[in-house]
Amino acid sequence: MTIAANKAVSIEYTLTNDDGDVIDSSAGGAPLVYLQGAGNIIPGLEKALEGKAVGEELTVTVEPEDAYGEYSAELVSTLSASMFEGVDQLEVGMQFHASAPDGQMQIVTIRDLDGDDVTVDGNHPLAGQRLTFKVKVVAVRDASEEEVAHGHVHGEGGHQH
Repeated sequence: MTIAANKAVSIEYTLTNDDGDVIDSSAGGAPLVYLQGAGNIIPGLEKALEGKAVGEELTVTVEPEDAYGEYSAELVSTLSASMFEGVDQLEVGMQFHASAPDGQMQIVTIRDLDGDDVTVDGNHPLAGQRLTFKVKVVAVRDASEEEVAHGHVHGEGGHQH
């Protein structure tokens, strides 16, 4: 069976940046399980896996536009610390939900603290980066009707309801 839309796919992977630094890996843990065609993984990797079968190994380099997008300076802003009501101690690296310029919810990360000024960044931490995945396909099966309807894989390695 090959990877196609509405297949539940399990992959082992190691993700590195252009410097060869490991950013994430399934090594030593459970494989990543996703529903092909549902946008569960970045588009560039999903496209590269289309048509692959169990046991196949590949290295895929994904440009920013097919990963987490280009870095956008428009998503960086400086706010007053008073906007973070109920938070006792603000720290660089903390993440919060906020309204994006288009009105959607997004996660912002505190990048800098300077007195009462808090610089937040709404870019994904990997935005603007070329990513390289070393992948091994470990399982492919037909997704259930419920998984297809929900847009994700259920059970071990997938979403738990």
